[in-house]
Amino acid sequence: MEGQGCVGNFLQRCKPYIAMISLQFGYAGMNIITKVSLNRGMSHYVLVVYRHAFATAAIAPFALVLERKVRPKITFPIFMQIFVLGLLGPVIDQNFYYAGLKFTSPTFACAMSNMLPAMTFVMAVLCRMEKLDMKKVRCQAKVVGTLVTVAGAMLMILYKGHVINFVWSGLIHHPKSYAPANATGSTDKDWLKGSILLIIATFAWASFFIVQAITMRRYSAQLSLTALVCFLGTLQSTAVTFVMERKPSVWTIGWDMNLLAAAYAGIVSSSIAYYVQGLVMKKRGPVFVTAFSPLMMIIVAIMGSFILAEKMYLGGILGAILIVMGLYSVLWGKYKEYKEKEAIEAIPEPVKVGGENGRMTTVMEDIEANDFDFEMQKTSEASKETFPVLAISAPIPQPPMIAVETPKASLRGT
Repeated sequence: MEGQGCVGNFLQRCKPYIAMISLQFGYAGMNIITKVSLNRGMSHYVLVVYRHAFATAAIAPFALVLERKVRPKITFPIFMQIFVLGLLGPVIDQNFYYAGLKFTSPTFACAMSNMLPAMTFVMAVLCRMEKLDMKKVRCQAKVVGTLVTVAGAMLMILYKGHVINFVWSGLIHHPKSYAPANATGSTDKDWLKGSILLIIATFAWASFFIVQAITMRRYSAQLSLTALVCFLGTLQSTAVTFVMERKPSVWTIGWDMNLLAAAYAGIVSSSIAYYVQGLVMKKRGPVFVTAFSPLMMIIVAIMGSFILAEKMYLGGILGAILIVMGLYSVLWGKYKEYKEKEAIEAIPEPVKVGGENGRMTTVMEDIEANDFDFEMQKTSEASKETFPVLAISAPIPQPPMIAVETPKASLRGT
């Protein structure tokens, strides 16, 4: 029974790690499948619409059933916040991300996405959601990590360098439909354009997290919030697509890679990923969730070289290394901050109240003092039983003698 308990505890501790590693494989597959679909001519505006339509259909039934008793009422301010979330995430972030992915490569897009924690930290400081005290090492680590992350992103944008070929690159035949249209390499102009689009997408995604943190304070039903964001994102993306795409043929989708890309991205990368990340974030915090993002870049780099004949450049590798170093510097600072906050919350309330009022005596100290008095009383009673009681008598001092004067008559008679 003890062995089963140890195994159960071990599996319980491993669940967050298994969940986050599985999500990184899911995100990596989404990047590869989406890149193939975009290379075959699918409009990224239409892809965003179909993606969130699938996401809404997948998560809405669970939200309606599981949160029917705990779902808060939607007021106008909450509705406006959800509307902004749908605009930032599904519309701005994903449209710009897909456009940048089309001009660059999946590995480059994943590397640029690693700027998200640093960019979120900067926005949180500007919005006064996070305090910055440069006297503390954790704050210095977050600032230095942010600067290193930005430097790595600039290096990837401005410098390519030599092509780095993998060992298996020349041994695998890549289908033409999977390979990019410009397999010999994107032009510098398209590469720069794609980099700018990816930076805008990351900025929108960081803004999404800031607004989501504010919205969750009033609307705590996570499944319902995700379903509403996906639904409003579907409507907003449809309106944007009608403006940007005038040909009705762009909406055509069959049983091909385009349908797989939309369904996969909607069900796995939107509905399931949002929910699993929320569960893990409640138990281990946002730092734990973000720490696995560089794993996706490594998986995409290997899968991209197999499937898309993707070429890696020296500048991209060096920039990616800098981004990962900066990312983990920021995450280390956030981890220390999370542990410090956790230690403060673990302090009993009487101790915290006594410390704030400047009193050294607390309830715990009073209890200990009472226990000490009780022990002393027990010791005293035990000593009475062990040793005999000796009665010591002392003579009572007599009052001083008073001298009486002899009458004079009697003296004359003698």
